[in-house]
Amino acid sequence: MTHGTNGRRRAVITGLGLITPVGIGVPAFWDSLVSGRSGVGPISRFDASNYDTRIAAEVQGFEPSDYMDRKEARRMDRFAQFAVAAGRLALEDAALSMKACEPERVAVWIGSGIGGLETLEETSRILAEKGPGRVSPYFVPMLIANMAAGQVSIMTGAKGTCGGPVTACATGTNAIGDALRLIQLGEADVVLAGGTEAPITPLAVAGFCSARAMSTNNADPSGASRPFDKERDGFVMGEGAAVLVIEELNRAVQRGARIYAELAGYGSTSDAYHVVQPSPGGEGGARAMLKAVADAGLEPGAVDYINAHGTSTPLNDKFETEAIKTVFGAHAYRLLVSSTKSMTGHLLGAAGAAEAAATALAIHSGVVPPTINYATPDPDCDLDYVPNTARKQPVAVAISNSLGFGGHNATILLRRRLA
Repeated sequence: MTHGTNGRRRAVITGLGLITPVGIGVPAFWDSLVSGRSGVGPISRFDASNYDTRIAAEVQGFEPSDYMDRKEARRMDRFAQFAVAAGRLALEDAALSMKACEPERVAVWIGSGIGGLETLEETSRILAEKGPGRVSPYFVPMLIANMAAGQVSIMTGAKGTCGGPVTACATGTNAIGDALRLIQLGEADVVLAGGTEAPITPLAVAGFCSARAMSTNNADPSGASRPFDKERDGFVMGEGAAVLVIEELNRAVQRGARIYAELAGYGSTSDAYHVVQPSPGGEGGARAMLKAVADAGLEPGAVDYINAHGTSTPLNDKFETEAIKTVFGAHAYRLLVSSTKSMTGHLLGAAGAAEAAATALAIHSGVVPPTINYATPDPDCDLDYVPNTARKQPVAVAISNSLGFGGHNATILLRRRLA
């Protein structure tokens, strides 16, 4: 069957491209998550010695010239370099040659919550110290958030719709949900979708420090991100990119593609409440989950696993737990719920895409990644968070949540592909 029960075309995930703090590429990424390895350490990208937070989840061993021409790399901000690298890895993982595609039927939909912040900070310094004549003509193209998608389009030759959402921490999930719609509506046959972010800069870290949003557990970097634990004290900033190859089912089957999971449902809502705080009780997130489940033509009881937004901040984890209980009722206590941010840190606009990849791999492998650093139960967070050790368990249906600043909520539903 190539159409769902509602007559829409079906979409499947056939490739994963990952540039993350816990590894580059699928094997390294998944092995780290299943093994419960943290990617958090002292900040090395700048001198953070006078900051309240001096830790982050940085990508290690990334060399742009492994994925693109050195000259072109110099004309990209780090966030766009990540996207191009992840896009190339995704196509390789999917064993998909662009020569076998109709370029006009391949879309690129990759978002970034912030864009080229490193370029902005460095160029502001050059302007102040050396004057306007020394500002690079590539400044604006390096800065703007759509350039991640633009550069991937140029790299691949994809000529379908190109762009991406900017919805803070929900960006990656919104991009993948939008890709589902492009496939369902017949606007594209293949979509390279995901998110990218390179926010570990002096200004961004200072801003989040001033907002008191980040963990200050500098003495124990690998233990600092502790979602749903009573002692959680804030999120840990991360960087990286994740790009998924999403294909129309019949096309993927005809070319013999390996299918990680079917992308079957999408829900997106707004809290309309506060710029940084989630609505009480997670009301907006609950509606996003309900919409994604209904969009897939399922009931909440069909869901086995939730890759939670789980930022390790006091209010987010509490309200997301309440939202899960609202949606799933008694079934909430039978669900497996884990936050891979305990290992990757919070990749901001790339987080949802990396977590979608983790969710697809959980379905594909029958292993659910853990929430590490879970030591002290919180009475407000009383679900099964798969504490500290991965769990081997078949997953037929899973959802992945993202809840962003500005009240943006997004949920996608993945499932094992049916006939």
